Amino acid sequence: MDPTNDPNFTPPSLARNIEPPAPPSRIPNHIPIQPFVLADLGNAVDAPTSHPSKNSKIEDGKNNSDNYHSKIPRKHGDLSNSSSDEEVNTTNSDIQQPPSVNVTRTNSHNNLVLPPTIQVRSSQIADLEEVPHGIQRQAVKLEDYHFPTHRLATSLSDDTKYPLVIVACGSFSPITYLHLRMFEMALDAISEQTKFEVVAGYYSPVSSNYKKQGLAPARHRVRMCELACERTSSWLMVDAWESLQPKYTRTALVLDHFNEEINIKRGGIVNKLTGEKRACKIMLLAGGDLIESMGEPDVWEDQDLHHILGRYGCLIVERTGSDVRSFLLSHDIMYEHRRNVLVIKQLIYNDISSTKIRLFIRRGMSVQYLLPNSVIRYIQQHKLYYDSEPVKQVMSDKAD
Repeated sequence: MDPTNDPNFTPPSLARNIEPPAPPSRIPNHIPIQPFVLADLGNAVDAPTSHPSKNSKIEDGKNNSDNYHSKIPRKHGDLSNSSSDEEVNTTNSDIQQPPSVNVTRTNSHNNLVLPPTIQVRSSQIADLEEVPHGIQRQAVKLEDYHFPTHRLATSLSDDTKYPLVIVACGSFSPITYLHLRMFEMALDAISEQTKFEVVAGYYSPVSSNYKKQGLAPARHRVRMCELACERTSSWLMVDAWESLQPKYTRTALVLDHFNEEINIKRGGIVNKLTGEKRACKIMLLAGGDLIESMGEPDVWEDQDLHHILGRYGCLIVERTGSDVRSFLLSHDIMYEHRRNVLVIKQLIYNDISSTKIRLFIRRGMSVQYLLPNSVIRYIQQHKLYYDSEPVKQVMSDKAD
């Protein structure tokens, strides 16, 4: 998150008594994220690596998936069943027929067929308040907070790899399909190019003290993130700790929080071969625009950049028109830690912007297929994003 949106922001050159990040002794020392070469696989150098979806082994006619406790699908198309035991029976009783309108009726069921509308009807989604089986929703008060682990893998599927947790910090006002796709692109890149295995992914929405135009209250953004991923993903979760803080929390300290919860309190992830727990690598997932803000003078603390990039690492998703690799080459601190940075190129470019979504909502335009229906319905119910925003922010190339 851009530190300049902190209402108490002080340029690093003038700042005093800044809370230091966690000492190196509390952060596991991992190998760099830099992709390995084919020779590292122990196979012939000319042989291509196999796709993760083809790695499932079948012994004695039985699939080993019963012994694998991770909620992350080994095949990216596989999703665990997270729906409730009882399906919601939806009717059209909530759709009122407008007066003096000729309505087409189909078959003998007398179902109303109305013209298209930008509104998402309740029949298109499940009940927003219905919690899917096994889901742990986040608290709205800090004293009730519990770290979410319901989709954190309990063991690795490949014990030759190292566990990795992906964390995305941001406004998510509102969350869009691009925010969801970023995690899937990161999962592909890590699976194909590195010695790590993803064991969980987390959204960490910023608190309401992050002063930015178009920022909905934290409780709404947390709930929208939950609605977006709880029925569409088998490995993504939402952590409300940052959003519940009484002040803006620097990204370095947010990553320290995840390290504390996963590695210090829980000891990491179990290695099935030895039964011992292995420390997780925590990495920040970010877009190219956030990384470019790290190069702006007197915005980010140098100690924070060394901490984020050196101790944890960063997964950067390129956006249209950005040249992240050239930026890495020109930025001294990022170049120093380049082996701990993985640049992810979008093979299908997706430039959905939360800023443009808010603009469409204010103009009464449809936002369907830009974000999940459950999120659209939540926005409609709570009448979010109808306040105006500065034209400069809406037209900015760095719109969130």
